[in-house]
Amino acid sequence: MKLKYLSATLATALCLVAAGTGLAQNSAPPVQKVTAATPAPKLVVMIAVDQFSADLFAEYRGHFTGGLARLASGVVFPSGYQAHGATETCPGHSTILTGNHPAHTGIVANNYFDLSVTRDDKRVYCAEDESVAGTTSKSGAYAPSVKHLLVPTLGDLMKVRDPEAQVVSVSGKDRSAIMMGGRQADELMWLAPTGLASYRGTTLSPTAQQASAAVAAAINQPRPGLTLPADCAARDIAIPVGDKGATVGTGRMARDAGDFRRFMASPEADGAVLATAAALRQARKMGEGSSTDLLIVGLSATDYVGHSTGTEGSEMCLQMAGLDRELGDFFARLDATGIDYVVALTADHGGHDLPERNRQNAWPDAQRVDKALDPEAMGKAVAEKLGLPQPLLYGDGGDYYLAKTLTAAQRKAALAELLPRLRAHPQVEAVATREELDAHPISKRAPDSWTLLDKLRASYNPQRSGDFIIALKPRVTPIPEAGVGYVATHGSVWDYDRRVPILFWRKGLAGFEQPNAVMTVDIMPTLASVIGLPVDASKIDGRCLDLLSGPETSCR
Repeated sequence: MKLKYLSATLATALCLVAAGTGLAQNSAPPVQKVTAATPAPKLVVMIAVDQFSADLFAEYRGHFTGGLARLASGVVFPSGYQAHGATETCPGHSTILTGNHPAHTGIVANNYFDLSVTRDDKRVYCAEDESVAGTTSKSGAYAPSVKHLLVPTLGDLMKVRDPEAQVVSVSGKDRSAIMMGGRQADELMWLAPTGLASYRGTTLSPTAQQASAAVAAAINQPRPGLTLPADCAARDIAIPVGDKGATVGTGRMARDAGDFRRFMASPEADGAVLATAAALRQARKMGEGSSTDLLIVGLSATDYVGHSTGTEGSEMCLQMAGLDRELGDFFARLDATGIDYVVALTADHGGHDLPERNRQNAWPDAQRVDKALDPEAMGKAVAEKLGLPQPLLYGDGGDYYLAKTLTAAQRKAALAELLPRLRAHPQVEAVATREELDAHPISKRAPDSWTLLDKLRASYNPQRSGDFIIALKPRVTPIPEAGVGYVATHGSVWDYDRRVPILFWRKGLAGFEQPNAVMTVDIMPTLASVIGLPVDASKIDGRCLDLLSGPETSCR
């Protein structure tokens, strides 16, 4: 496998891992057109590219020549939606292979607050088991877990139908691997500073251990900067951030040995995930048996690049070129097996550029969020004014939680002070209360016509969401101060964060483009239909998308 953005050590090691597993080299049969009568594919490949917005797809589509060009020649839904309002990594990934909005998956945010937990840290990470002694929600200090996901995934349902079906989930982030992999995955892992990691107490398979060693060796090697392609030159403009003379926009992705953060913010991380996935597929002979297998791939580098440098600089241009090439090499390796496989690709959310570059490029009103909207600061101010106990207010994002120690009268007084104050703030578009969201049904309309309350409702779960949820106005970045490594983000209710591409490809599948709005919750029932897996439509929010051009339908 040519892994153009990986170090020579990692590329060689992972190719050797794969070479020792007996890759089937079948002669390629003539391409047959996929019809309603075509048998189910032997392998489903689900790829999620973190922060790969519909805007990025459209901006770079004409430059793709590798794997993304192949997918763009298949069935293309350029106006896919993560329909809900909590457009963060964990909620978005929870929709892709469950067919359900976060309101039903229970994954309402990357972090939410449960004031009833016994530990001092009341913040709960979406993919942790907070009951494990000695843990906190801080990065690296929690116990990874799938316990908060309330619904089954496609892989879980495949295992119920056929226990011999194999499900493998490999990602850059734990929450990506966990939310798409579900409870029954045969192998589930993510990138870590030491190579690859899985649940506490889980021993990696021999193939995964070899891949982990190769990834660790790559992380521990320095890397020179990449050469900027000519078509990236127009984006090579330095943008000042912060007050210490730092800039973004002209980076070349050089890094020192052992710099895991910079490793993750480069195509090298995506190449490591794809190479590991290819090696595991080979070792397990996925797609070569009597069952249909599921290989899940979560690619996180685009998100790291977006957060650390924004979406419109030379760094993202390098990342898009690298992602396209790495996917092309991955598909070429699958092609060499002769396996009949189907690919779906989407994103967990979109993303928006940093306000400093927006202000240079035609949007002078782009802002950073006012520090006064921080839940802790606002809660302290209101508590002091009303003489209420502190801490009064908790929050991490749009959800705000009132302290459970308040009496009914204190709660009423706090809300009477907080809600008007928030609604009058010039950066706040709306504030929706728990009572309003409880009374609002989940919309059944096309996601491009949803109201703001529709979006917030699709992310609202009464057991986990806040007492009220705040939606900031468009192009207000919820980072009060830019710092090197974290200058831009996502998480809003606006379409630049909701819209994502949804792409399907299979050899012999006639390509077409459907610009109407569809949703990521539609992916699971679509793939289930392709492999002939019955799904109870009453238990999901999505619908099957017909992938056959013409009068036939792939929805069974």
